[in-house]
Amino acid sequence: MRAKKNIITQLLRSSAVTLSAASVLFTQAVMAQQVSGKVVDRQGQAISNAVVSIDGNKIQLVTDKNGRFVFDNLAKGQLELHTSAQNYSHKNTELTIGSDDIDNVTIVLAPSVMEVIDVHATPLHSSSIESALPVNVIAADELKMKQASTLGDTLKNEVGVHSSAYGGVASTPIIRGLDGPRVLITQNGLDVGDASRVGPDHAVAAEASTASQIEVLRGPATLFYGSGAIGGVVNVVDERVPTSNDFQADWLLQYNDAANENQGAINLTTGQDNFAFHVDGFWRDSKDYKLAGPAELEHHDEEHHDEEHEEHEEHEASSNRLENSASQSHGFTLGGSYLLDNGFVGLSYGRMEREYGIPGHSHGGHEEHDEDEHDEHEGHEEHEESVYAKMEQDRLQLLSELNFDGNFINKLATKLAYTDYQHQEIEAGLVGTTFTNQSYEARADIYHRDFNAWQGAWTLHFKQSDFKALGDEAFTPPSKSQTVALAWLEERHFGPVLLQLGARVEQVDIEADDTLIGFEEEHDGHGHDEVDVHHQELVSFDKQSFTPISGSVGLVWDYAPGYNIGLSTAFSQRAPSAAELFSFGPHIGANTFEVGAMFTVEQEGDEIHVELAEQEPAIETSVNFDITWRKFEGDFGFVVSAFYNQVDDYYYQKDTGLTFVDEHDHEAGHEDEHEGEEEGLPILSYQQDDAKLYGVEAELVYQISSPLKATIFADYIRAKLTDVEAGENANLPRIPPMRLGALLNYQAESYDAELSVSQYFKQDDVASLETETDGYTMVDAHFNYYVDGLGDDFVVYLKGLNLADENARVHSSFLKDVAPLPGRSFSIGIRGSF
Repeated sequence: MRAKKNIITQLLRSSAVTLSAASVLFTQAVMAQQVSGKVVDRQGQAISNAVVSIDGNKIQLVTDKNGRFVFDNLAKGQLELHTSAQNYSHKNTELTIGSDDIDNVTIVLAPSVMEVIDVHATPLHSSSIESALPVNVIAADELKMKQASTLGDTLKNEVGVHSSAYGGVASTPIIRGLDGPRVLITQNGLDVGDASRVGPDHAVAAEASTASQIEVLRGPATLFYGSGAIGGVVNVVDERVPTSNDFQADWLLQYNDAANENQGAINLTTGQDNFAFHVDGFWRDSKDYKLAGPAELEHHDEEHHDEEHEEHEEHEASSNRLENSASQSHGFTLGGSYLLDNGFVGLSYGRMEREYGIPGHSHGGHEEHDEDEHDEHEGHEEHEESVYAKMEQDRLQLLSELNFDGNFINKLATKLAYTDYQHQEIEAGLVGTTFTNQSYEARADIYHRDFNAWQGAWTLHFKQSDFKALGDEAFTPPSKSQTVALAWLEERHFGPVLLQLGARVEQVDIEADDTLIGFEEEHDGHGHDEVDVHHQELVSFDKQSFTPISGSVGLVWDYAPGYNIGLSTAFSQRAPSAAELFSFGPHIGANTFEVGAMFTVEQEGDEIHVELAEQEPAIETSVNFDITWRKFEGDFGFVVSAFYNQVDDYYYQKDTGLTFVDEHDHEAGHEDEHEGEEEGLPILSYQQDDAKLYGVEAELVYQISSPLKATIFADYIRAKLTDVEAGENANLPRIPPMRLGALLNYQAESYDAELSVSQYFKQDDVASLETETDGYTMVDAHFNYYVDGLGDDFVVYLKGLNLADENARVHSSFLKDVAPLPGRSFSIGIRGSF
């Protein structure tokens, strides 16, 4: 506790130093000019509640019922007004402030069928239709309807985004076929600091139910966040550090029948004078979820499956549940801010706890019993023989923003975070493996005022992680990673063209403890005489240092009213993660035995040899091209994107064809259900080869009538190695299949309803020793009823998922053969705000 108090003290002192230094360096200029105007639609009708802000500045206003706004005390020079309103496209208006006030500025907004939301994940102003790279943003009611128990399941229906689908307990987002150490998960722009990038069984320590919006940057975001974001970024935005003391409260209660899941969430922001306070909390409790068929994929083999067995499986299919898919989680956040005339400074503390089963460590599902008996059986305290994980995280964040109008440096935004994370894997009531991660991160974005019409910012970034894996199944040694980076972003409008330039250089150092390689001496008394094994040896590593460099050029061309084209080319480099380099051991969550790139594994005769690799690990280098075509005004809109990504020295796991069999597991009775077969883990070795990934994404929206809207979406990804010999398989593993979907939304005065259908096609572009995955169709629906007189927004809703009751298996999942998606399910809930 004392250590945490010291950290809080250091953060507050850092903030005080920042504020003091800023006050000395940036003296406010004398300002007296005023800008006033009106926001209207194309018919000249006033638009109330439109948000008008000064680009590059914290100042923003909301128009009154007559559409009016007034900015006072503005400095002379160039400024850009950014205006947005619900169901309208955004508009940027450039003004030159001179000696006189500017009155009666008229801003005309065009209606838009596309949802246009501002993005917080980038230092410079951007929205979902103003970025050179495609961006997904879900917020407000849409986020409430899509939120699930995991971040991956929350985002899995977004264009270009899929889920790792780890039994509903730890699913993470996959962006354009990339995940793990290539996709960064952030909370308010800072790394969440968990262990989700190390293994698929590690839950993301970010909660969707208390978020205000979630942003997905598709494509390399290395300029903003570093080499760990070479595949994209998911930024979870919440109000834990409030920037306003206006009273706002929202809450949610929900029940789901597939997993007997109960959940609740609440957010509250308030304050007085210069102080703002925030508190939020969530709670979720779910049991093993229902399946539409057998949990384990049956390979039809007459030797093991006679007709009687098959009939028995069909009879039990409707009553199966996925064993070890239950979870419990809860958390809270406390935050406060001091509001200044030119910004704010605030601090928050968050606590999250999650306990969940690790599916895939038993065969098939289990029969559903009477509900009371089933609930009692499923309690975590009763699961003494099951395998489950217990995750805890404490997180401190300090955010500040100061504006200095009239100075060359006109804004300073700082972000600091400390995260203490722990993840334990428990079997038979005993802790087998413990993962911990203590991380520190500091970021400062320094903005300058317009210089020859250029707007930009410099970013100073520091991040340090102390990761440990201790126990029987610690597949990677303890390691320390440190990153120091400098980035520079600039943009300028040339008439209808927005040009964006950026560059980043970083220094990444990784140190790992000594580790044992090789296999323990075993005897073949159990019939395991096909492979001889040798003693382990202790090896040491030198510090691994990398200097990734990234740069990009992007433009957004508004070539006609309501249309634009976004073009981006990026050169991005990524330093490998510690797990990719130093892993050596069984990774039970992935059901694999992992060998890092620092080692080579070879079989000579009846022996497996493991040695230090002679070749030094290289930086992964990506050249990415992206084009996006948008129409965002009128009753018909679309966003169509295509991308091509050439990656040199791409890190991937290659199946060696060898199997690790643990003698101890067999002695303990962990035998395969079929007599004569042995359990074992495939040995996967991290390799580096050149690869290419390309694909297309599309979303088309048509407002058929005032209440009825239709949407069609699709995405396709192809990923393969480029340097392979003739006849060899070049496909990369676990790449999501092509997807095509459609939805209808009906919006009435007191209710709305939506029906969606998504077709996931068969994935037969598979890697060596990887199996194909059949296609499936998901049918979902939801209904919202709005109740007047109970707060600002009171909604009773019903949601149905997988209405066709498909026994669907996700190709990108490590558990696709033993953990299909939930069967037909219904959720009922209420939510509201004040």
